[in-house]
Amino acid sequence: MVSALHGFLMTLAFASAAPLLSAQSSLLDSTRQPRPATPEVKTEITPEVRGDIFMARKMYRDAIDVYRQCPANSPVTWNKIGIAYHQLLDFKDAQKNYEKALKVDPKYSEAMNNIGTIYYAHKSYGGAIRRYKAAIRLKPDTASYYSNLGTAYFARKDYKNAALMYQTAIKLDPDIFENHNTVGTTMQDRSVEELAKFHYYLARTYAKSGQKDRALLYIRKSLEEGFKDRQLYMEQPEFAALRDDEDFKNLMALQPRVL
Repeated sequence: MVSALHGFLMTLAFASAAPLLSAQSSLLDSTRQPRPATPEVKTEITPEVRGDIFMARKMYRDAIDVYRQCPANSPVTWNKIGIAYHQLLDFKDAQKNYEKALKVDPKYSEAMNNIGTIYYAHKSYGGAIRRYKAAIRLKPDTASYYSNLGTAYFARKDYKNAALMYQTAIKLDPDIFENHNTVGTTMQDRSVEELAKFHYYLARTYAKSGQKDRALLYIRKSLEEGFKDRQLYMEQPEFAALRDDEDFKNLMALQPRVL
């Protein structure tokens, strides 16, 4: 009799707990179901960004077409259209678009500098110097403007002022002469006819600023390009700190094959 009563009570307890267990099981099953995916947010690429991508790929005509879809009141995009034409060596259309950028914003120094590079390309060095100076007045902390101004002075054989501008450029940006990217908003002149002498002046500028490794690099370059006034390296005060350096002595002893 006791055994039967015990069995009845156990059955009753199980029956009472069954709905609770079933509910807990359903709850666990629901938590195991995959959550709905978060919708992907798509970032729209603006025409200016698309144009920049084409510029990076050197697809300049495509870049021009896309930049023209940008707002007409943006000096930045007019300037970039100018750079695209500049890269195609279409200096006339490049200058037109730089001037459009300045018409929108007369204080947009990048366009003023870039017009200077057009004058430099046409060997109108006086015009280039005036534009570079104007760009510096608008934005006096930009190393590439001083570098360009120095190169224009160099082209006129005004080596004293060229050296001063190079020194200022290096103070503002020690890597200015190592930068080779012209895809942004500022063009930088690289064409120099007297390359050996140009590298001599860069070596002197780096030596004066205490950058030994770069000074030695440009000494080597100048010698490889046929720089004939080797004695200047032994006489000019800028190189005094290098003369006891073994690498400098080795360079002076070398007779490099002129490239």
